Amino acid sequence: MSPDIYDVVVVGGGPAGATAAHDLARQGRSVLLIDRMGRVKPCGGAIPPRLIRDFGIPEHLLVARAQCARMISPRDVKVDIPIEGGFVGLVDRDVFDEWLRERAAQAGAHRRIGRFTRVDSPADGPAVVHFEERQRAGDGHAVQRSVRARCVIGADGARSEVARQAVPGAEKTKYVFAYHEIIRAPQPGHPDYDPSRCDVYYRGLLSPDFYGWVFPHGATMSVGTGSADKGFSLRAAVADLRRAAGLVGTETLRREGAPIPLKPLPRWDDERHVVLAGDAAGVVAPASGEGIYYAMYGGRLAADAAQAFLSSGRPRDLALARRRFMKDHGKVFWVLGMMQHFWYRNDKRRERFVSICRDKDVQQLTFDAYMNKALVKAKPMAHVRIFFKDMAHLLGLARV
Repeated sequence: MSPDIYDVVVVGGGPAGATAAHDLARQGRSVLLIDRMGRVKPCGGAIPPRLIRDFGIPEHLLVARAQCARMISPRDVKVDIPIEGGFVGLVDRDVFDEWLRERAAQAGAHRRIGRFTRVDSPADGPAVVHFEERQRAGDGHAVQRSVRARCVIGADGARSEVARQAVPGAEKTKYVFAYHEIIRAPQPGHPDYDPSRCDVYYRGLLSPDFYGWVFPHGATMSVGTGSADKGFSLRAAVADLRRAAGLVGTETLRREGAPIPLKPLPRWDDERHVVLAGDAAGVVAPASGEGIYYAMYGGRLAADAAQAFLSSGRPRDLALARRRFMKDHGKVFWVLGMMQHFWYRNDKRRERFVSICRDKDVQQLTFDAYMNKALVKAKPMAHVRIFFKDMAHLLGLARV
């Protein structure tokens, strides 16, 4: 039996929404999780060890373990960066996301397959969430439903309808458009394929402002790219990427595309009932495009903010989610944004950027920051050395 009124309705069952629903259900809150299902976001599927540790991800969800990242320049210069003493996990998003949703259900969240249509968030009284419910994904027959909620978490993706309706300024968000193809992995012996290596291509041909990727997924691979340039052909770029990687003849299993937000929204709540999480809040890292960890962390913060709001009755507590996220990761996002602005601008700079990646200081601090999700402060002199090396490359004073 569904309650007359839920403590929290979570719209969207990706990593952010499923994490929020799980955390709140574990704390004894009545939770409804609404998800469309049947759609997989284009994503390289990389997750760092900190995510695996912090969110209790079981080993069987890892379809591959990357122990090396290969950076490839416009002139085909290859720089291998070993992940010493660790690995980056790779997951298939369809399996991974469903496992997160099911974990939320096992914790006590009610699941519904449906499409969100409207939220009413009055100044007094609970919110009302309207959605079209289906018995299963792809079912053409939908039933109109409405439920009341003390709090609503909008985790319904980059072009969040919850955000558009409830949070002022959300419609001004800018996006990178991502596209990838899931292909069957080559047979052993393929000259350019390593099942434990992630390849990252920095070439204007493949993206004028982002990068192309070839990530292993066990029996399959994710080959994709992205760009904020709406006139740039992502499909043609991926075809070029497959040629560059020697993957033209491999079988294509499916194709997926979606927008990815460029930066966190300036506001995540409506000061009444609604708080955002994940892509709906804009938490995708610049330069790297990494989103799974930040989505799940943002979902956890949204759950904490909802819990604080439900306990205190103060709508201003909903703002805690964004405040805490920016305190923890705002500086990292700023640094990554500046890096993307400078180094992804043209192929000359991309060539120099890949050259910088040979530097051991850069490699160590980059992976420390990636693995631990924080700017590394333990080696101040390494930061100083990197600063001067960056300036030398930027000004063309260093040899490539």
